Amino acid sequence: MPASHFFADSPAEVGLNPDKVQALFDRAEREIKEGLLPACQFAIARNGKIAAMRTFGHTTQGGADRPATDETIFVAMSATKAITSAALWLLMQEGKISPADPIVKYVPEYGTNGKERTTVEQLLIHTAGIPQAPGRPREWGDHARRLERYAQWRPIHPPGEQFAYHVHANYWPIAEAIERLSGMELGEFIRTRIAEPLGLPDLRVGVPRKLQGRIADLTWVGEPAKDEDYKKIGVTPPRAAMASIDESMILEFNEPETRECSFPAGGCITTAGDLALFYQALLHDGKSWGGRQVWQPAMLHEARRIRSGSLIDPARGMPANRALGIVIAGGDGKANLRGFGKTNSPEAFGHPGFGGQSAWADPATGISFGYLTNGFDRNDLREGRRSVALSSIAAACL
Repeated sequence: MPASHFFADSPAEVGLNPDKVQALFDRAEREIKEGLLPACQFAIARNGKIAAMRTFGHTTQGGADRPATDETIFVAMSATKAITSAALWLLMQEGKISPADPIVKYVPEYGTNGKERTTVEQLLIHTAGIPQAPGRPREWGDHARRLERYAQWRPIHPPGEQFAYHVHANYWPIAEAIERLSGMELGEFIRTRIAEPLGLPDLRVGVPRKLQGRIADLTWVGEPAKDEDYKKIGVTPPRAAMASIDESMILEFNEPETRECSFPAGGCITTAGDLALFYQALLHDGKSWGGRQVWQPAMLHEARRIRSGSLIDPARGMPANRALGIVIAGGDGKANLRGFGKTNSPEAFGHPGFGGQSAWADPATGISFGYLTNGFDRNDLREGRRSVALSSIAAACL
């Protein structure tokens, strides 16, 4: 967990209301007490410090049942996409790669089957046309298999024309470019260029085997929502657009080989505290707690600019609001459908993760928030309500 200087003595020290923070504790613990989720962990931060961090429940780690603690680390799933994107921003600010560049400039193997003109930006904003391209998390550790996948994938529409949420394939060539430009494996690059400068020892994409005993094993819980439940609220099943995800794919993150490889779209395994502090650095002009400049303010400004224009998310019938690898809450009253709470400001930014993981920062309040669980609810409506409730309480803790 983060060093002691990252923790406030109390929520009030960083301007948060202790009663509201207590309400956040209570809401986070609810499904643990009810027996639905095995474990969860959250952290809320402001002014560069963690105002509160709690871990609830029990988890299987290394085959043994034990209480989950603040030392337990969780799979962040697609909240990883913001971490991998932030790694790419470092190379962008150094002039080594541009959003407008065709990705084949750096990963020639990607240039097949109509993907030759796909740009870096199109990959980051989910308009590359490969939303459900086949691939498994464990395959990322096999470089030859990666190259085979790039050549196999075929876009379902010309790159740049439509938005469709990409489960994972868009981040494969992005991470490949980072590795080739930096000469480092993705996880190593994130450790040396982001985690260590920020003083975040548990911010990792890929975890060495000697540390894997701290990881909360993933498990599926609950029963799926019924068709009539969706009809009552007039929506299609939220996971319909993620049909390439099945239960066995998620459980691959319990395998040592998958945990070890730095899977760029879902392989961040960390604490909620380190997630919240990562976003604090993005709120504070790209600086670490000690004042070290990691990202330049101009780069962060560009990274948070919405690039998807008027493109509509067909799964939800609303503007996609995609910036360079992150989502912007927006002021249209639909932030709750983008991974935020109903009380977040329009400027809030972040990226949620499959299974109910939340991670965001809000420039209007200075609050950042991370929530992680190892219990993946088959009822995606219930999972969505939980995520919105937690983020709504956290965003209003002033």
